[in-house]
Amino acid sequence: MAEWMASDLSQLDLLVIQIDGLHMDENLLMIGAVGVDADGGKHPLGVVEGATENAATVQALLDNLIERGLDPEICRLFIVDGAKALTKAIRRTFGADIPIQRCQVHKARNITDRIDPKLHAAVRRTLRQAWEIDDATKAEHLLRNLARRLELEAPGVSKSILEGLDEILTVTRLGLPLELRRSLASTNIIESMNAVIRQVCRNVKRWRDAQMALRWTAAGMIEAAKGFRRLKACKQLPILKAALEKHRNPETGAPVDPMAEAA
Repeated sequence: MAEWMASDLSQLDLLVIQIDGLHMDENLLMIGAVGVDADGGKHPLGVVEGATENAATVQALLDNLIERGLDPEICRLFIVDGAKALTKAIRRTFGADIPIQRCQVHKARNITDRIDPKLHAAVRRTLRQAWEIDDATKAEHLLRNLARRLELEAPGVSKSILEGLDEILTVTRLGLPLELRRSLASTNIIESMNAVIRQVCRNVKRWRDAQMALRWTAAGMIEAAKGFRRLKACKQLPILKAALEKHRNPETGAPVDPMAEAA
């Protein structure tokens, strides 16, 4: 595990990094990261332990990645589940303008779990329209209208919709085509890896210490990597790369053409 956690990352042309937490028990949490390179290859990057998903724990993971060659000056897309600690640590490390996409699957689930079941169909329909529309301004308008409609029935949910609105539509604001947005609008990649970790760890009855949990988690991540397939929309990743360059350097970045064929 020590060798893997010290492996060189400088040769990986990573465009996307997903970060998520996995609870081993009520007092032990693992924070892991998975990267997607410019060819659509997926790579488990590292894992750290913590009692909670706080900024200090996430910072320890990010510091480890940078020490191993992850260039903090390169603009990448980060995908998270919405935890404020993740966003805080990422922006502090990679810059306030770094693109962060909140998981749309988590957001939709959090909304529907808190409203009357009779509203589920209409709310899901509106969310689907917002996720799939190409115009970020129109998508935001749809979400704001939904929040207004829920103000009386579910004021807490209404506030939740508006909170982090920019980050929930990041892939749309970057001008990515629909197929690529679907691949990058959720934490499905790292959650699939977490499912393999749970399978690997299913027979562990008690975690003696954090070191034991780290070893098993790392083993699960490496096992999951054996089944990784390239990103579904991998041929569209050059569009993401151009969009990230334009986002960081709007004056010099090449224009993003969603219709351009991937090389």
